[in-house]
Amino acid sequence: MVIVTGVPVNAQPTNTSDKSAKAQHEAPDVVEFDKQVAQIQENIKTMQAQMDKVRQTQDPQERQKLLQDHWVTMQNNMRLMQSMWGQGMMGCCGASNTSGGWHMGSTGMMGWHGMGGYYSRLTPEQLKQRQYMTDQYLGMQQQMMNHMMFQQNYMMGR
Repeated sequence: MVIVTGVPVNAQPTNTSDKSAKAQHEAPDVVEFDKQVAQIQENIKTMQAQMDKVRQTQDPQERQKLLQDHWVTMQNNMRLMQSMWGQGMMGCCGASNTSGGWHMGSTGMMGWHGMGGYYSRLTPEQLKQRQYMTDQYLGMQQQMMNHMMFQQNYMMGR
């Protein structure tokens, strides 16, 4: 038995509070993105200062406290970066963190096969915005990886 509904295939969500579905169809918000980037960069500066203090201290207990402070700042910054995806700020994916795992987009996959339809609907200006945001995000991601390596290095008894 097949049940057919009268909902048009191209119907948009009628509930305006459904931000994740709506975000998948809108251009990324570059102004809000830049505000988030500024906050993340401030946190990265704080983390750099924390790293410098860790390197300078000779007291093992003080070093441990400084490493813990660095860890907390790093975790908070990672949450901020993850929220950029989860809020749909980066545009395309509508990623969410459910049950401890990240799910990217409705197709459950990234890459051209999962994203081709999204990119083909963007205007040239939206593509430029998307590239700008991706470039910024990847740079911050690299900085965060450097801080994670720093933590690992010291936790392993450098």
